[in-house]
Parts: sequence; structure tokens; C-alpha cells
Amino acid sequence: MTWGLYGSYVLFVLLVLLIPGPDTAVVIKNSLGGGARGGILASIGIGSGNLAQGVAAAFGLSALIARSEPLFLALRWAGAAYLAYLGIRALISAWRGDHVALDDIRGAKASGYRRWREGFLCNLTNPKVLVFYLSILPQFLDPATMGAADALLLATTVAVMALLWQLVIVFFVHRVRGWLSRRRVRRALDGVTGTALIGFGAALALES
Repeated sequence: MTWGLYGSYVLFVLLVLLIPGPDTAVVIKNSLGGGARGGILASIGIGSGNLAQGVAAAFGLSALIARSEPLFLALRWAGAAYLAYLGIRALISAWRGDHVALDDIRGAKASGYRRWREGFLCNLTNPKVLVFYLSILPQFLDPATMGAADALLLATTVAVMALLWQLVIVFFVHRVRGWLSRRRVRRALDGVTGTALIGFGAALALES
């Protein structure tokens, strides 16, 4: 693989990452609820899901799932249901207004695995990520000159770049935590995030 081709791929991935999606909403949600640590754990979970799907695509496993319509539909509905679940939880939090302080270390430690799991499942059950790998990776791979190692490089690049971008979001939320800690602001953000997650879930479920 040439550096020029790889550079074009990196630029394309960057443009895709800048478009807000379910992963971004989950990172913001966990950054609000668990401080910087909560956001980082969610980001690592998303990165783990990204890497798992990328490796599967590199070895052809994702293609098998995409060809099986019942399995693909089950994955899509599972993803839609999970996004709706997360969105409803955020809306309930906004309605109750019983937020703990940002960067509550005890709360973040107690729910660390849950925050990682939310990120992991959000990414893993999103068939759009699967489709991205199956539709984009082949365009940058030449079967005659490239092999599994090149596919793994491209897949890993997506996971690493996505993780770095999500950490930027976590850093931004952390920097304005004083403003975000206001009860009205937190309720409004939880409401917006919850609505966005439910919207993403509905769009996923209704997609033809």
C-alpha cells in the first residue's frame, strides 16, 4: 500500500468521523454522567467494538453476516432497540433532574464497566459500521497486491482515529464541566442527547 493511498483513506475516515452519530451521543451521555473517566471508558468501549468489526471485516466474517438477511435484520433491530433504551434512560434522567456532580469518582468507578459496555454495544450493534467496513475497505484494497495485513491496517486505523476523536469530545465536555454542572443545563443536555439517541434508533429501524 502506498502512502498516497493510505493518506486518502485517512482523510476519508476523518470526514466520516466528523459527522455526529450514535457513538458521539453515547460519549457525550457518559461524559455528562461519569465525568472524564466515564467518557473515556465509553470511548474505549466504542473503540473495542470498532476494532472487533474491523477485524471481522478484514477476515471476511462481516460479509457472511451481511449476506444473511435474517441475521443482518436481527442485528439492525437489536441496535435500534439498544439506542432507544439508552435514549429513554437519558430522558428519564432529564425529567427527574437528579444528577450527581460531574467527575464523581465513586460513581464513575461503580459504573465503569457499564459505561464501557454502553459504548461497546452501541458500536457493535450498529450495522452501519459493518456496512462501512464492507463498502469502503474494498475500494482501498487491491487483491492482486494487498493481503490481510493491509486490511487489518485499514480497519485498525478507523478504530484508532475514532477513539482519538471521541477523546477530543470528552476533553471538550470536561473543559466546560463547570457550566455543564448547572442543573438546568444538565437536564437540557440529557434531554437533547436522549432525543438524539431515540432518533438514531428510529432511523436505524425504519431504514430500508
